[in-house]
Amino acid sequence: GIIPLQEETVEAAMKNKDFTERQIEIMEAATLRIDKFGIQELTIKNLASDLSLSEAALYRHFKSKNEILLGLLTYFILEMNERLAVIIEDKELQPSELLKKVFVSQLNTFVQKPAIVSVIFSEGIFQFNKELSDKVSTMMALMQKNISALITRGQNEGVYAKLLGPDTITTIIMGSMRMVVLKWKLSGNKSNLVNDGKNVLNGLLKMIEK
Repeated sequence: GIIPLQEETVEAAMKNKDFTERQIEIMEAATLRIDKFGIQELTIKNLASDLSLSEAALYRHFKSKNEILLGLLTYFILEMNERLAVIIEDKELQPSELLKKVFVSQLNTFVQKPAIVSVIFSEGIFQFNKELSDKVSTMMALMQKNISALITRGQNEGVYAKLLGPDTITTIIMGSMRMVVLKWKLSGNKSNLVNDGKNVLNGLLKMIEK
């Protein structure tokens, strides 16, 4: 089954999920701004202007821009955890089918919510903020555990070769998919992310299948 987030992380995330309506409105406005102008243009000043609020009024709901980004990531991780759990619980599908479904689901979410990709890929901003970098690490660890579990299952069932360990194969798959997402982002979201991702994953699976 799916490996759940560590208990304390889920509890912390659930606490963070208790956003007020106004906070959700602010996060939605932040998402729109990131979509249109990129994460660099997300400032409290710009956001207050978008919402016709004073900066002081906005600061009453979020202490900083980073707190808004933390909220967006928290929401995404909870949604992703629930979405992947549903896919991975299907015991009748082969590991390769499940891996394809996991990545198609993830890539479709990125197409629908391109702002979250901008947030996840903003290491330059995050490296000096432990809370934000920890949140992205939690997301990557969740993905890593789920994929690694499917690779392990495939190796145990004799579907995948055991030349490489599950963690190494998982890193290769995640790194390749990250490159596909990055190319899509750099193309101004013009390339076909889901198709490109499927093609790369199919190629990688051919390399590890017996």
